[in-house]
Amino acid sequence: MEGYLYETHSHTSEASACGKVSGSDYTEFMKKRGFQGMIITDHFLNGNTAIDKRLPWKEQVAGYVSGYKKALEAAKGKDFDVLFGVEFNFQGDEYLIYGIDEQWLLENEQIMFMSRKEVYEHIHATADAVMVQAHPYRERGYLKDIKLTPEICDGIEVYNAANPDYQNALGYQYAKKLDLPMTAGSDIHFYNDDAMGGMLLPKRIHDTSEYVQIVRAREGIPVSITLEGQMTPVTEMEALTVPTREPDLEVHYVS
Repeated sequence: MEGYLYETHSHTSEASACGKVSGSDYTEFMKKRGFQGMIITDHFLNGNTAIDKRLPWKEQVAGYVSGYKKALEAAKGKDFDVLFGVEFNFQGDEYLIYGIDEQWLLENEQIMFMSRKEVYEHIHATADAVMVQAHPYRERGYLKDIKLTPEICDGIEVYNAANPDYQNALGYQYAKKLDLPMTAGSDIHFYNDDAMGGMLLPKRIHDTSEYVQIVRAREGIPVSITLEGQMTPVTEMEALTVPTREPDLEVHYVS
């Protein structure tokens, strides 16, 4: 398949409490797996963050972007693109926000106290950004239910390599029903030898605003990537598009 492969969902040990790899150490691993670049989407300061929330806001933001900045610095001269994103948490439901940057975060501390709808409307009013619901049908021991937000998201992550196939398939059917743009990512926290997810893009991108436009135009292809480097569009994989079971947790529609 022709195109440029990008990881769209990743975590560093600098900013995500669950991250096991420093941003400075990702480049060679990702290149070996066939990626042209990656978007760092650490857990934000209202999620599973590694940042001390007692710090002043400016220092919290500096800590939050440190993993991204280390990844960016390490990729210099290595023909590998590093871009910035955010994984924003509410009540277990999480969203990948693309199109905002460090300066935007410094100027918008109030997002920590906003509702889902308020955050959605605010990022669109103040930035050229999109909000994609990550792993919508994820089930974990720490989650009480599944929260879906069809009215306040610009796309759905239909393939998350860290989730079971049936959960991804449920997400795919959900996105198809809503007719929303679809994305895919690995949700990578550490090096692994498993299948990965990503977006095969028609062109190389150098900043997140370019990715935002591709998502809106539905020009990227969500793919699954084997350890051997074989890429398959999610739409061609029955296991990732046809649910084999219903979710165990109750599903609630919220806004």
